[in-house]
Amino acid sequence: MYKLILKENNARRGEFVTVHGTFQTPCFMNVGTAAAIKGGISSVDLQGLKTQVELCNTYHLHVRPGDNIIRQMGGLHKFMNWDKPILTDSGGFQVFSLAKLRKIKEEGVYFNSHVDGRRIFMGPEESMQIQSNLGSTIAMAFDECVENPAEHEYSRRSCERTTRWLIRCRQEMDRLNSLPDTINPHQLLFGINQGCTYEDLRIRHMQEIAELDLDGYAVGGLAVGEPTDVMYHILDTVVPYMPEHKIRYLMGVGTPSNLIEAVARGIDLFDCVMPSRNARHATIFTWSGIMHATNKCYETDPRPLDPECDCPTCRNFSRAYIRHLFKADEQLGGRLAVQHNLYFYNTLMERIREALDSGTFHAFREKYSARLAGKAE
Repeated sequence: MYKLILKENNARRGEFVTVHGTFQTPCFMNVGTAAAIKGGISSVDLQGLKTQVELCNTYHLHVRPGDNIIRQMGGLHKFMNWDKPILTDSGGFQVFSLAKLRKIKEEGVYFNSHVDGRRIFMGPEESMQIQSNLGSTIAMAFDECVENPAEHEYSRRSCERTTRWLIRCRQEMDRLNSLPDTINPHQLLFGINQGCTYEDLRIRHMQEIAELDLDGYAVGGLAVGEPTDVMYHILDTVVPYMPEHKIRYLMGVGTPSNLIEAVARGIDLFDCVMPSRNARHATIFTWSGIMHATNKCYETDPRPLDPECDCPTCRNFSRAYIRHLFKADEQLGGRLAVQHNLYFYNTLMERIREALDSGTFHAFREKYSARLAGKAE
């Protein structure tokens, strides 16, 4: 259940109570797609990196090791040794982005596995069953992810199908949660707003799914190649139609500046692979902007990656050493960089919450939104 604590203009400060604990919002979820953060970060490490929620992926875990195996192991929390909330993405995005051969029908989607090519079918019921086997805290509804740009008519039909699928997801989740052997009978369901970059479709679809009184609502289908100002415009358009007393989730976003700007527009929850993916390629987020750790100027630099950061990496290692690790192709370089970037993102959200608590978010946004998007000093 979401509790709205206070607002500063459209920005919201809240908390979300779940069976696996309460997390504070705005919040960034660290992405462990296959029940692991890429870069060698374990769930034990995450405890010291200020992580509140981890996101895992239904499709990837269904393919490997198999959701039935995870169920046999007691569910995802026990499997990966993480006792805080877990959100599982429905698999919809992966079905539409990874599967080269797919066929969309009313019952669901037929596609080939990207791992071994075997034929798989996934629809609303299957997605809910897989997520129930995983026992995640929050399950996402199975939706159709339409490529941008798309024709208005196709987008309209897709939104209507996504709504029908959402109703089926809720019915199947209600059934699964009532079973005596369900791992997490308190599993929550979030619906996803679609509509590409069409204002009328976004608004109409949000109005339709808001009537279903779900546990939370997400904005999907953004940050997939459209200009940033278009994404912000869509948020300005659709967020006013999102239920005030439900948590609001922007899927797959984004840069530190994106997070600040989306919070200013009323978003509570985020996820993105960017901090870990960029770190593995030596791109580092700092309080003075973005730096590339392999640049020659850091060859003999004794300073930490970010002098303002107190993460385990910055407390113990220099820029010169981390640059050497990347140049020597040592895996430790990526691990240390991922550790820093995750800590930075979680600290950013912590500081946003502190600014909201003190009524200074506007000043925080003015100071950091552009700075964090620029080049580090």
